[in-house]
Amino acid sequence: MSRARAVVCLSGGMDSTVCATLAARDYDSFGLHFSYGQRTQKRELQAAREVAKAVGLRELMELDTDLFRRIGGSALTDSRIAVPEAVEGIHSASARTGEAVPVTYVPFRNAHFLSAAVSWAEVLGATTVFMGAVEQDSSGYPDCRPAYYEAFNELIHRGTKDGEIRVLTPLIKLRKHEIVTLGVELGAPLHVSWSCYSGEIEACGVCESCDLRLRAFSAAGLADPIRYALGGAARDYTNAR
Repeated sequence: MSRARAVVCLSGGMDSTVCATLAARDYDSFGLHFSYGQRTQKRELQAAREVAKAVGLRELMELDTDLFRRIGGSALTDSRIAVPEAVEGIHSASARTGEAVPVTYVPFRNAHFLSAAVSWAEVLGATTVFMGAVEQDSSGYPDCRPAYYEAFNELIHRGTKDGEIRVLTPLIKLRKHEIVTLGVELGAPLHVSWSCYSGEIEACGVCESCDLRLRAFSAAGLADPIRYALGGAARDYTNAR
């Protein structure tokens, strides 16, 4: 008996790796990866390819767009904006980043990813799109909030042929250490995932994304299997929760 199809937005990061593992467990899954001019795009693409192979995705569609590099406005795509280091010793994401949306936010990026995923889902006959968005313990990005995906699902309902496709965000309410624990339970290939905003040979260990990841593994009582630069790995994550 054939399984229902799903499209997975796969960045190659920790959250999308766990999300892809869930999708592949329950659906005949197809991955979608974007290179959009981000600093670590080659390393992220490598991670996405390795994750797709490890979890058994039917296909990984690799897309390139120059839009975000050309418009700038984000430390991930604009070389004139430095990637900030997370403040050591501060345990809440809001305190680390302040009230403002951080400079690593890429303007309305997830809408572009989801639009492509929904378009492909229509052609494949898939009614589910997986997105590894996380609100808890996140950097405060506006396109990682539940209300954003509720609104996007309404847009899909009104703007697609059959209106039956839905975006699922199974991790959105989980804490980061819970995602690590779930990933280990599922056998997710976390060892090939990549979260760093600036390093491609080894993770810097000090950017916001590395800090969140290292803190999550520490809170889960596990060692992160990827390689870090010495300074980042040496940070103290005692009482990381």
